[in-house]
Amino acid sequence: MADPQDGSRSRTSPRRRPALPVAALAGLALVAACAGPPKAGDSGSGSSYQLSQDTPAATGGIDSFTWALYAEPPTLDYIAAFDYPQNTILSNVCESLMRWTPQLTLAPGLAEKASNPDPTTWVYDLRPGVHFHDGSVLTADDVVYSLGRQLNPDNAAAWAQQFQNVSTVTKTGPLQVTVKLVQPDSQFNQYMATAAGVVASKAGIEAAGKDYGTTGGLDCTGPFELGAWNKGQSLELRRFDSYWGTKAKAAKAEFRFLTDPSARVNAMITGEADGGYLIPTESYERLRASGAGKLWFGEGLSTVNVNVTNMSGVLGDVRVRQALSLALDRSGFVKAGLGGAGTVTGSLTTRAAWAAAPEETRKDAFEGLTPTTPDLARAKALIKEAGAAGKTVTVATSPIGQDVSLLATAVQAAGTAIGLDVQLKTIAPNAFTSLFTSAEAREGIDMFPETYYDSITDPLDLLANFKTGAFQNYAGFSDPAYDDLVKKATTTADPAQRFAIEAQLQKIASDELLWIPVAEWPTAVFLNKRITGAPTTISYMYYPWAADVGAAR
Repeated sequence: MADPQDGSRSRTSPRRRPALPVAALAGLALVAACAGPPKAGDSGSGSSYQLSQDTPAATGGIDSFTWALYAEPPTLDYIAAFDYPQNTILSNVCESLMRWTPQLTLAPGLAEKASNPDPTTWVYDLRPGVHFHDGSVLTADDVVYSLGRQLNPDNAAAWAQQFQNVSTVTKTGPLQVTVKLVQPDSQFNQYMATAAGVVASKAGIEAAGKDYGTTGGLDCTGPFELGAWNKGQSLELRRFDSYWGTKAKAAKAEFRFLTDPSARVNAMITGEADGGYLIPTESYERLRASGAGKLWFGEGLSTVNVNVTNMSGVLGDVRVRQALSLALDRSGFVKAGLGGAGTVTGSLTTRAAWAAAPEETRKDAFEGLTPTTPDLARAKALIKEAGAAGKTVTVATSPIGQDVSLLATAVQAAGTAIGLDVQLKTIAPNAFTSLFTSAEAREGIDMFPETYYDSITDPLDLLANFKTGAFQNYAGFSDPAYDDLVKKATTTADPAQRFAIEAQLQKIASDELLWIPVAEWPTAVFLNKRITGAPTTISYMYYPWAADVGAAR
């Protein structure tokens, strides 16, 4: 799915489809061995920030803490949890079969064991004695029902693509569920650590009916349960004392919906909010200098891109897309738009997504990609060759945050410098998310900025977006050879072989420039002096991070 202040799951959007290793009789030990991102340290030459693996562990419990959130979730129903606001909260209330760790590796979740007895079968053995928030006990029936909601086409689940290879989900024991696939799917079990694998009480969902996720409880199993939800203002989580795992350090967590970036930052500086993720990039230095706390950076598995949405116009000529990319001042954008906390890239995927790949494959995947050094002479020549001089390109922008607005402005400047007529179309923040989900909303728009984050540590999570008919294939790109490679990667269990196929996909995507890559962007989190323990990585989307937050001293 993408990244922040705009309000889109991909900053963005519903999910895609990917892959994880599996050998016959391979169990959880194999799965948990997946490598995580690079270790803490300097994020790159000339960068003004460092990546940290974590914040210091809490020294003790705390009565409560308050968290600033840039938008209110429209729903907390897990089948619709594709964006930051929903998942930042939901990850602490509802749990999945598997779990993404703060190190971005795969671990057991509600399933204490996941086994893969043959290429098209996953067996999940559930933890015994796990209680839902209403006091009832987790059974295989709840898992079958919960995953079944993702499979039901009438629900239009945001995670439906992750279930496209699922044939059946059946109860094979009181605490055992078996998933049969129509073909091998190396990504399926990885996605069981995201909202795609959430398990909630069957009875609770049926009792809530159409109101599930918007009123009342969620009847899940996480370390917090849903408390008071004051629409438009705040939402409260209460510690669940019957939690099967390590109890939350805070008795209460309150999320305050602060849509204005300045108000959000002011709340963190004054102590009205103890912390927050998705920090406005223009406020990095202000927070650092405030003395109120510390700004941390961690692996985000996020790339900032400009997405092509209209291939029937001037951008249908790849030379025009290449010219815009060659004219783009990526370094200037990273400095101004990302507050200096980012790394210029010509790759759509982050280097951390390739952490488990063999060294030669990693090298091959990043060689010969989109150039990142501006070359106006070559860009102008391409525009001339394409006969595109003076033609109009419309780019969507929004006052969500300067990472969106300044990137759109940078594209306009690049296009103007090489002879295109680039028009900006401003879209309200609350409507920007629609660009990711509605073809109608994208009408009249040729490009828009998107920060895309991976939900698993595998390059296919992003690269599968360009197969024919994929949800985020906004440009309608179709290449049978590319589709075949996506299918081959999806069905390849051996990680080394799969990464080699994904390197081929990366090269094709780079040549086509359906999304123009701009920068890698880390996760940012601010904690004031009274709290600590929150993970620095993007794991907070699916890991119960708030349970780790406690007293700093």
